[in-house]
Amino acid sequence: MALMRFLPDPPAGLSSERLVLRPPRLADYPAWASLRTESRGFLAPWEPLWPPDDLTRNAFRRRLQRYQREAREDQGHTFFLFLRENAQLVGGLTLANLRRGVTQTCSLGYWMGVRFAGRGLMTEAVRGIATHVFDDLHLHRLEAACLPTNAPSRKVLERCGFQLEGQARHYLKINGHWADHLLYALLASDPRP
Repeated sequence: MALMRFLPDPPAGLSSERLVLRPPRLADYPAWASLRTESRGFLAPWEPLWPPDDLTRNAFRRRLQRYQREAREDQGHTFFLFLRENAQLVGGLTLANLRRGVTQTCSLGYWMGVRFAGRGLMTEAVRGIATHVFDDLHLHRLEAACLPTNAPSRKVLERCGFQLEGQARHYLKINGHWADHLLYALLASDPRP
């Protein structure tokens, strides 16, 4: 007899003082495509190369299907970040490679639209998602990696209580090149600002 595993329902949305975080929907496509288009130059140095069809509606639909499958299978959760005051899309955040068993961990990734960078919004979002990871998903460890030259991303992680654990050589292929990354982690037992 197969054992059934009861997974936590993915949250409809999370919120903080200035933000609402919720899983993306097909209706978000126009705002997402517009924000990603205007932010392309800002984001390209920190992200994998974008496929030629990345900003098309069909590619977005496939992306949503993958996000929904990962959430159903408790392998990851993706959220879009919206300003609470006017529901404007400002960025995104992903909990990927969610592993249960003896590890109880996942990896954090995030992006912010160029117009909204530098306002402390991502710090607010990461603090909120860390609470979700530990209190709702009951994970033990939240990991994140960033390029050594990405000072704003490093500041976000450090402000949220992440500890630098080391450097991984040629860790991720960013903007078409294998790049070293700094590895950070936050444990459920760590103090959080």
